[in-house]
Amino acid sequence: MANELNKLSDKKLKALHGRESNNIEFFAEGAGLSAKLSKVGGISWVFTYRLDGKKLNRLTLGRYPDMPLKQARETRDKCRNWLASGKDPKLQFNLTMQESLKPVTVKDAIEYWIEHYGRDNRVNIDAHISQLNKHIYPYIGNMALSDCKTQYWLQCFDRMKKKAPVGAGIIFQVCKQALKFCRVRMYAISHVLDDLTIPDVGERENKGDRFLTDNELGQLWSSVNSNIHEPYFNNLLKILIVFGCRTREIRLSKCSEWDFESMLWTVPKENSKTREKIIRPIPECMESFLKELVHKSNENDLLLGEFKIGNVVSYHGSNIWKKLEQSEKWTLHDLRRTLATKMNDMGIAPHIADQLLGHVLPGVMAIYNRSQYLSEKLDALNRWCERLDLLANNYDEIVLNTDN
Repeated sequence: MANELNKLSDKKLKALHGRESNNIEFFAEGAGLSAKLSKVGGISWVFTYRLDGKKLNRLTLGRYPDMPLKQARETRDKCRNWLASGKDPKLQFNLTMQESLKPVTVKDAIEYWIEHYGRDNRVNIDAHISQLNKHIYPYIGNMALSDCKTQYWLQCFDRMKKKAPVGAGIIFQVCKQALKFCRVRMYAISHVLDDLTIPDVGERENKGDRFLTDNELGQLWSSVNSNIHEPYFNNLLKILIVFGCRTREIRLSKCSEWDFESMLWTVPKENSKTREKIIRPIPECMESFLKELVHKSNENDLLLGEFKIGNVVSYHGSNIWKKLEQSEKWTLHDLRRTLATKMNDMGIAPHIADQLLGHVLPGVMAIYNRSQYLSEKLDALNRWCERLDLLANNYDEIVLNTDN
């Protein structure tokens, strides 16, 4: 076998290159590889093989000297390995060339995950896309995924970490999941983020413990009833406080979700974080307010009359405590924790509060218990509205009624 391989040398190839001839000539290198000399002196590398013992096939691998002898030998060996595995070298070679000429980029890989998974399974996908456009794509988006080493990813995460460590952790998780998704589906292969964890690139999102005190909540409810906030945010706040819903659920809420005959608000699956439909009763204290919103919003069908993105709403909400001259910061999400905490203090069953919040029931309850507990939820919301009014009226001592 040794005598059949490595028959050519760089010296001989240089002598052949540019030599004109009346005929096309082949100079064997061995193991199926030949140097093809054209009439005008050009040299091409050709791999000759038979597939399943059938007719002879010739595959052009490249041109000399662009593909030197060493590279031609390595490419021939790849072809022989493909052939031994029962694969057509021509097909495999063309696929490899396509990858080399138009490789899957970092942006291609992440957008593949977005289109085939993220849009259907991540409720905050638009926010993620915005962060990717700002912190990832401008720096490594056009880089071939196979060439993007861990250090290049870390440069992006470190840059983001300086201003938003939690955000860096979230985007890292998105990118890591995207690469795994591409790998599992054989779209593109990369393992460079496998060994990294959130603490390596940023910070974990804190599980907050902030909830509003009775005085803070009473002041907030009074401010909403006095309409001191911008109309959009005043209406948003009122619904968030009463229902304990997520901002997304109300930002995207359409008038058609509100049924005043059945007195139910149904959040569709696509607007729910858990991808489960959420049904909440409409308490009596909110009926006239909500009917007025629906009446005003008929033109575009959004209950709040206009669309605002989540970041804008969150930013505005995170500054309301300052406007009310309160001493400790809280966010719109803390209103959900406030509802859960206060309802527990009122003696309302935890699973009722969880259903109002749109949580999935734990364990086997989520599988077998499909009850909506509508009457219990309505009673809880009616009592909650009464509680809010009492707090807003600055009652010094409010006796909690836990009998009902």
